[in-house]
Amino acid sequence: MNSTSAYTHWLTPVRRIKICTILVLLIAWQLLSISGLLFEGVLPQPLAVLKALVSELLLPSLYIDLGITLFEAAVGFVVGSALAVAVGLWLGSSGFFRRAFEPYIHALASMPKIIFLPIIFLVFGLGIESKIAKSAMSTFFPVTISTIAGFLQIDQTLINVGRSFHLDRAKMIRLIYLPAMLRPLSVGLQLGVAMAIIGVLSAEIAYASVGLGARLIRYSDNFNVSSTYAVMIIIFAVTATVNHLFMRLQKPFLRHERSRQGEAAALTLTAARTPA
Repeated sequence: MNSTSAYTHWLTPVRRIKICTILVLLIAWQLLSISGLLFEGVLPQPLAVLKALVSELLLPSLYIDLGITLFEAAVGFVVGSALAVAVGLWLGSSGFFRRAFEPYIHALASMPKIIFLPIIFLVFGLGIESKIAKSAMSTFFPVTISTIAGFLQIDQTLINVGRSFHLDRAKMIRLIYLPAMLRPLSVGLQLGVAMAIIGVLSAEIAYASVGLGARLIRYSDNFNVSSTYAVMIIIFAVTATVNHLFMRLQKPFLRHERSRQGEAAALTLTAARTPA
């Protein structure tokens, strides 16, 4: 009885939909691969891709490429997001500079970053530095825009209270700005993580001898289609895992968001009761 209830608890309606979706996609994949509608070899059968996936997972070189890609994406994300938060806070707190520079940031953010690859390769070379630079560039724009948007949502009363207590800039950021803009900033950082990985992969595909992107394009150039799909599945799994872990890391901060906002509200109430 306990095992049945535990099974029922695990197999929730949402999980049932997820499992059914995967099964339907696999069946559709199998039917399409044997239908003859596509050129032979373009869409291998799922079993062939599964065999290639198992073979890939047994190769030590896969984990070397995976480590290089994750290292490039992680360093680029840290550098790009740090610069983005600093620039976002600066532009958010200065209406004059925000009106002057924000249109350029939005214009550059809407451009495909891959067009900057030739310049990045010329400046940073063809080694790991250029992939980190591409990752940082891809991270910078979504995090900057989210930081500016989050800053503009801060209640002006909270900012005025902080200034009335003569808080320096570091304390204003720690006690006023970040608690009030935590949620939009976390959304921007989550998007920045995905963009960092995409930026690294695009740079590796363009020119690299190591990394998951280089591995993917190498199999594709050799028309090793099953292994190409296998690497695509690995990239999807890695990206989904990184996104899931980042969301898990966000929960403790978002859980304390209300308490931090309560502290800021208490600070406001204290200031309101303080005689002039």
